[in-house]
Amino acid sequence: MSLSSTWRGGRESARTNVHGIPMSVVVAVAAVSLAEHYHASAMLFALLLGMAMKFLSTEGRCVPGIQFSASTLLRIGVALLGVRITLAQITALGALPVAMVALSVAVTIGFGILLARLLGYRNKFGVLTGGAVAICGASAAMAIAAVMPAHADDNVKERATIFTVIGVSTLSTVAMVIHPVIVTALGLSDERAGIFLGGTIHDVAQVVGAGYGMSKETGDVATIVKLLRVAMLLPVILVITLSYRKH
Repeated sequence: MSLSSTWRGGRESARTNVHGIPMSVVVAVAAVSLAEHYHASAMLFALLLGMAMKFLSTEGRCVPGIQFSASTLLRIGVALLGVRITLAQITALGALPVAMVALSVAVTIGFGILLARLLGYRNKFGVLTGGAVAICGASAAMAIAAVMPAHADDNVKERATIFTVIGVSTLSTVAMVIHPVIVTALGLSDERAGIFLGGTIHDVAQVVGAGYGMSKETGDVATIVKLLRVAMLLPVILVITLSYRKH
């Protein structure tokens, strides 16, 4: 691809997103301002403002820019948060949170399999739902579904994946709002609050929103714990792949 074509593509992308991105910035700035004024979670205000302005994301010139902000810009922001976390902060947590994350992932997937059996579903469904809850929500569900063997009826696997993605996304949104309230009610310290939020909320962006909505220290710890959970995706995928290859 030539430099001129790359430049033209960049200009076209900028023209496409020029309306939606400023609207996303307005929502973000307004949410932060309201959070500082009312001493509440910025993510909660962002959700409420986003719901009020949802019509902009369904039709009109703002749609491409809002979609770009909700996907690419959001991922860049989360990545930058990960970069600012130092090795010293990770080691300061000690080995206990790491062991806790590994154990909780294994137990959650095991519980998912057990619950699936009790409800009359296949083990695959338990692995899919348990892995999504244990690791990183919808992203984990899509990754696990990709390595699972297809069912005789292809629609079964597709329906199970869609159900899991919708369910875990809904639960994660609810947890992002409710869990900070639980943390405050329990009077947890910043570090323990971060461990709780990072270990229980499914989506990375929602962990970041809930954690930093409370304090910088809580947000840092929550992000570290959440990234440890995300790191568990690779070994889980390897185990699932080897497990189904033997059958």
